[in-house]
Amino acid sequence: MFKEKKYIGVLTIAGSDSGGGAGIQADLKTFSALGCYGCSVITAVTAQNTLGVSAVHAIPLEVIKDQLVAVMDDIKPQGIKIGMLNTSGVVAEIAHQLGVYCTNVPVILDPVMVATSGDRLMEPDAVRELRKTLFPLATLITPNIDEAEVLTGMEIVDLAGMILAGKEIVEQGAKAVLIKGGHLSGDVIYDVLVERGKMEPLIMKSDFIQTRNLHGTGCTLSSAIASEMAKGAPLTVAIERAKAYISDALNAGRNVVTGKGNGPLNHFFNPLKLLIT
Repeated sequence: MFKEKKYIGVLTIAGSDSGGGAGIQADLKTFSALGCYGCSVITAVTAQNTLGVSAVHAIPLEVIKDQLVAVMDDIKPQGIKIGMLNTSGVVAEIAHQLGVYCTNVPVILDPVMVATSGDRLMEPDAVRELRKTLFPLATLITPNIDEAEVLTGMEIVDLAGMILAGKEIVEQGAKAVLIKGGHLSGDVIYDVLVERGKMEPLIMKSDFIQTRNLHGTGCTLSSAIASEMAKGAPLTVAIERAKAYISDALNAGRNVVTGKGNGPLNHFFNPLKLLIT
């Protein structure tokens, strides 16, 4: 019997970064670099560059819904990354639609609350809705230190604090959480994976890379995990591959000047051809 050939589709649900370093733009670059076919649902448009965010314009809720339904009805992606959801209504609608369409698709939730520049990107009631409706649906949640502090109310200053925060977020309803430790100082970066039902956290180390070109690192990591899971990798393997990709992308772009502030990673240091299955 003839078997249809298909691309490996991965969907990003996130905000647009006009500077191209983070958000939808970083996600689509990552999908492409890892051999996947990218689709998008844009939740907000930001006026943004390497120096920071100067404006955020929310996309109407009905338009967000229409984008998502259009992609899910036709293309049916094999992995989903969720980024910037700035209002509780958007969070609730995304959760509802994913409950309809995505019972067996890996969902990586990057709770984008604070930009690299320090700008706040999510309203407080949206954070509450995130815990209530999206945490239970997500395969993995990937907060950085600042976002984990918002989610838990804890001050995180070391590895022990990261572990406690990860356990707390799992208690809040998450299946698994990867606390990203890049905001802590030191020669070694620690990321902590806490999974529901597993007694011990998985602690992953990577070398600190000296560069100011860190804009979009979190978006890129979550997109890389979604891509690797869409290609069939189990969670832990997908995280390890994504971390290796991030390290190489940071190294490849660390001395490149883009704008006057925090520049982007080099997503295309060694891109794959578009995979066909």
